[in-house]
Amino acid sequence: MPFDFKKEYKEFYLPKNAPGIVTVPFADYIAVRGKGDPNDESGEYKSAMNILYSVAFTLKMSYKTDYKIEGYYEYVVPPLEGFWWQEGVRGVDYSKKADFCWISVIRLPDFVTKKDFDWAVERASAKKGFDCSKAELLRIDEGLCCQMMHIGAYDDEPKTVALMDEYIQANGYENDFESGRLHHEIYMSDPRRVSPDRLKTVIRHPIRKAQN
Repeated sequence: MPFDFKKEYKEFYLPKNAPGIVTVPFADYIAVRGKGDPNDESGEYKSAMNILYSVAFTLKMSYKTDYKIEGYYEYVVPPLEGFWWQEGVRGVDYSKKADFCWISVIRLPDFVTKKDFDWAVERASAKKGFDCSKAELLRIDEGLCCQMMHIGAYDDEPKTVALMDEYIQANGYENDFESGRLHHEIYMSDPRRVSPDRLKTVIRHPIRKAQN
């Protein structure tokens, strides 16, 4: 059966709907950076999605082409993830979506090299008919984090974040956004097929031991 990151790494993709602390190892991702409201149909986010999935599925289906990736094994494309921030804001302000800065990512299997990635970007651009050069190969080392499964609409996430903040403080930790680490979301549901009240989103925040 194809390798499925969600099943093999349940600790990171399927946490409980209660806060918990986890150490996340480094991993490689397809990444596209942008700014603006993700709901804007003419905005950068929609374009980023097209690029991400085009490159992701080009790599997944590479075994059907003349280009052979060393160590390749069949796998399920992992879920979409996003790192979010706003300039001058600690965490995120959900009421100001136009001010969002983001890095949208899809995790890659370990066998994908820079050479393989560059091939996929070039092939996806040619096959899809749009420029995929904004995609980058990005290694992210999240380290110590608090995470929780949020169930419900994206705009209701502050309630879940509040529970996480309480848990963090009660256990002797504090948020660590100041170091450049970011609010992280993993989208386990497809909003085109699931009603807002049933959406499942992993929310993950960087933490450190409390300084006082």
